[in-house]
Amino acid sequence: MQIDPLGFALLTIARNAIDTRFGHDADTVVSHPDLSQPRATFVTLTQNGQLRGCIGSLEAHRPLARDVAENAIAAAFHDPRFPPLKSEELERTRVEVSLLEPSEPIDFVDEADAIAQLRPGVDGVILTHGHRRATFLPQVWEALPDPGKFLEQLKLKAGLSADFWDERISLARYVVQKWKET
Repeated sequence: MQIDPLGFALLTIARNAIDTRFGHDADTVVSHPDLSQPRATFVTLTQNGQLRGCIGSLEAHRPLARDVAENAIAAAFHDPRFPPLKSEELERTRVEVSLLEPSEPIDFVDEADAIAQLRPGVDGVILTHGHRRATFLPQVWEALPDPGKFLEQLKLKAGLSADFWDERISLARYVVQKWKET
């Protein structure tokens, strides 16, 4: 499968950023006109299909190339759910980059209405309540295809109980373009 030039550039930047932290030289230098534009990304690392790290930005606040590089380093070395990546793990680690489109609020009247508006397999969702915030990328629908369970797990990720509901909860959705190493 041929990967498009932007996807190739983003995956290369992510892997090079991690590789450089282990003292290796970057194998490939890439360029693309979009790399200097402010964009938001998530970098996900997996090993044998299992999550090994995932860190990202929900809002565009730095150039795309820098956002991917810094999120790759954070996913590899600073995801609090995992120990820092070791050099010997890098070869079996697969990199995925998700390029986020700007989020848009979801207007709903209650939890049932919110659940009914979620688009499985399409929406990344941001849940905010007070100072708590969590997101799931659209890829999470693969593991949680039921919208009710998806929202329950998102609430848990935000540090709320699965059955918690409050009229001050806000939800937003976004879509992504994604590229993954094979």
